Amino acid sequence: MGVTDQSRGSDLLAASQRFERRPGFLSRLLAPGFHKLLDKLDAGMERGAVLGRLPDGSTRLIGGRAPGFEAEITIHNWRTLVRVATGGSVGLYQAWEAGEWSSPDPVPFFAVFMQNAQTLGDAARAKGTWRRALASAHRRQRNTRAGAAKNIAAHYDLGNDFYAAWLGETMTYSAALFDPARAPETLNAAQRAKIDAILDRVDLKQGDSLLEIGCGWGTLARMAADRGAKVDAISLSDEQLAWARRQSVGDARFLKQDYRDTKGQYDAIASVEMVEALGHEYWPTFMDSVARNLKPGGRAAIQFISLKDELFDAYAGSADFIQAYIFPGGLLIRASEFRELAEARGLAWTDEVRFGQDYAETLRIWREKFDHAADEGLLPPGFDDRFKALWRYYLMYCEGGFRGGGIDVHQVTLIKTTGDGA
Repeated sequence: MGVTDQSRGSDLLAASQRFERRPGFLSRLLAPGFHKLLDKLDAGMERGAVLGRLPDGSTRLIGGRAPGFEAEITIHNWRTLVRVATGGSVGLYQAWEAGEWSSPDPVPFFAVFMQNAQTLGDAARAKGTWRRALASAHRRQRNTRAGAAKNIAAHYDLGNDFYAAWLGETMTYSAALFDPARAPETLNAAQRAKIDAILDRVDLKQGDSLLEIGCGWGTLARMAADRGAKVDAISLSDEQLAWARRQSVGDARFLKQDYRDTKGQYDAIASVEMVEALGHEYWPTFMDSVARNLKPGGRAAIQFISLKDELFDAYAGSADFIQAYIFPGGLLIRASEFRELAEARGLAWTDEVRFGQDYAETLRIWREKFDHAADEGLLPPGFDDRFKALWRYYLMYCEGGFRGGGIDVHQVTLIKTTGDGA
């Protein structure tokens, strides 16, 4: 299998050493200012509301002025507010892990903060020395060639048996595409619909050549081969490649290869939620790879996750919970800049669609399946309770982000309009 049964997920949990801060004394020192922080949060909460139960037994309503998401939270220890005030979303997770706050349903809590992210400003973001420390730790996880292999292994090589317990039979770790006309619809059917939409975008025909950049467990490559295409599918994950090769049918090759090393001419390129793993400095390199490997007139279909443009600079200037604990080296996409990079390389940006609420539903189903597997003892050995709690929090946090609207998922078709490769 390639993964030991002891302390699985330890690379991700090790983030607690890189990013941890213990504000015990500081929380007592700053206690008189806690209500000032709550006032600042209240002022920025334009829509929705949070009902907070505080450690002194009082309650506080944050927001409540216009319709939006509604959430409840119990703050068991004032340290929660210190962690949030200094560490933002990283501090919020550390407080949750420490049992310093709880909620009957954290998803609307995450959603209401995302819904109000712009008006809240820096009220719930990392600040000062802590912000700089987070940014420095994140920079050490850059996706150089060696760094990319390490970062991919930390997340994707948790084990195929782990992901198989909750992803569904398609083993597809990206947003499904639901169709209200097909409701009720299974996750597996919606995942296949997403892949069909990608392959339809590149007008894949019998005998066409397709490069898939970031192939996961190989489902898209196999479906492309079923259409008669010749497929080269690349990944840096040993675990994923082993699974994909075992399941391989048709004319599909699964290669351990960095996207920077691809040198071919293909009728079509597909890449589904791979670019978020790159980091900002490598976006141009990715677009160079697409332009270089696509034949003139060829099509590339890209699915990617974005953050609203107006939130991006503050987000990119530090590190959030996802970057610290889940996807080392990752960064969500600023869609406007991504488009400019494509068009500068002779790649026409066409037929863009967004379906962020489908991702929220995908995440809800994944969490439901993960909880069932954890509760029934169906997860593979080696994952302790701390890791399971981290993973559950991650799925809830992401679902709330999509439901709150600050994060979105896109499909777009790029058409190579020139004969020049980058």
